[in-house]
Amino acid sequence: MEKEWYVVNTYSGHENKVKEKLEMRANSMEMEDYIHRIVVPEQTEVEIKDGVKKEKQKKMFPGYILVEMVMTDDAWFVVRNTPGVTGFIGSSGKGAKPFPLTPQEVDKILGSMGMTRLELGNELNVDDSIKVIQGPFANMYGKIKSFDFKNQILEVKLDLFGQETVVEIPLVDVAKV
Repeated sequence: MEKEWYVVNTYSGHENKVKEKLEMRANSMEMEDYIHRIVVPEQTEVEIKDGVKKEKQKKMFPGYILVEMVMTDDAWFVVRNTPGVTGFIGSSGKGAKPFPLTPQEVDKILGSMGMTRLELGNELNVDDSIKVIQGPFANMYGKIKSFDFKNQILEVKLDLFGQETVVEIPLVDVAKV
């Protein structure tokens, strides 16, 4: 089985606490191979109050977190029985396993946060084929020449007007082919 993204319902306002508890439980119950990443979808909003600009983190989906995991009975049990979790979205209940988010849904949510579901070095490597999914080179295919872990930028060889050209593309703008 492969890891996929699931939406987990939590008590509203407790998303960060549930994230911490779930990370601790995954670690203490040795489930790191099954429960990979936990994300509280947030975006930065600029608020102007009394002429002063303030940046504020706002929850995109209050009461929900995203969990990247391999859906096994044990992993499902650990997540489902974490304090503050009320259930999975996409499950009929009665012990039924939920449906994962589609890659397009995950890309849209994580992309709006400046993140990606792909991991450099694990899922993407030099010479891997990619498709550019957004930006000025959208719908073009290329090969990874190198990547910058710190800035999450890829150097990609693209065929522009019959000539191979190396361009820098943010990681959030690509999908593995």
